[in-house]
Amino acid sequence: MGLFGQFAYSDGRWSRGGPTAVPFLLVDVHDSGFATVDHRRADASGGRFFLRYEPRFYFAEVDASDPVDVDAEAEGFAAWTKEATGTDLDPADVRPLLASPTGVPPTDESVELTVDRLAALAGLPPVQWPIEADGYAG
Repeated sequence: MGLFGQFAYSDGRWSRGGPTAVPFLLVDVHDSGFATVDHRRADASGGRFFLRYEPRFYFAEVDASDPVDVDAEAEGFAAWTKEATGTDLDPADVRPLLASPTGVPPTDESVELTVDRLAALAGLPPVQWPIEADGYAG
């Protein structure tokens, strides 16, 4: 079994559970297989995308999630990053990390690795992943 957990970045740090301020980034990891990423800016704009797989492909259920416009979400995340960390991020660098809208299998072995790559691009500190016997120990 992989890692299940919710991790929030707000107020300049990562925490378990929900965010404490806006702007925020919320990463919900499901069995190390995929993550739902929600981000909100100070003006309440934001977005949602997935890492590794969209739920509709992960669960093989077409109604498990709506298709994601990955180009728009990459641009939205780059704007969030500029506001939250001051980092200029090219959406083209984000795009390859997002789950494929056609279900193409990801290259990373676990979603935690993809989250680590996304955090580094955004200028965020690394997530402190829990170390458990059957969890990710990155």
